[in-house]
Amino acid sequence: MSFTLDPRLEADSVFIADGPLSQLRLMDDARFPWLVLVPRVPGATEWIDLDGASQRLLLAEINQAGALLRVHFAPVEKLNIGALGNIVRQLHVHVVGRREGDAAWPGPVWGAGTRRTYGADTPDLAAQLARAFDDLPGALLPGPC
Repeated sequence: MSFTLDPRLEADSVFIADGPLSQLRLMDDARFPWLVLVPRVPGATEWIDLDGASQRLLLAEINQAGALLRVHFAPVEKLNIGALGNIVRQLHVHVVGRREGDAAWPGPVWGAGTRRTYGADTPDLAAQLARAFDDLPGALLPGPC
């Protein structure tokens, strides 16, 4: 069984880069700095479907995504991290940069208002994020376990 991205994730987000475990994607909603990590583990729907090494690696990738949001979308006042999976069962982790007074503040971003896409800016933004992701310090990732 090979990795296949859920069509709903593909439709709502844009590919940025492949990390060691996960595909890093930009959620196409310009109201929020919002990244999604999708582990390339066939059949994984829950955190507990990952072995310990993969869990540690996913945690490190969450840290990278948070750092990327803080650097590229500054100021980010709060990071929201969630893996709900009630609609899209494929394991994926949302890392959302929040700012006081944003379109959903102080509530959750899910189901808040109407999405506003990046439109024509999407390819340039994805390329900028990919470059910034490549420039993140490798120290954010764990060494061999």
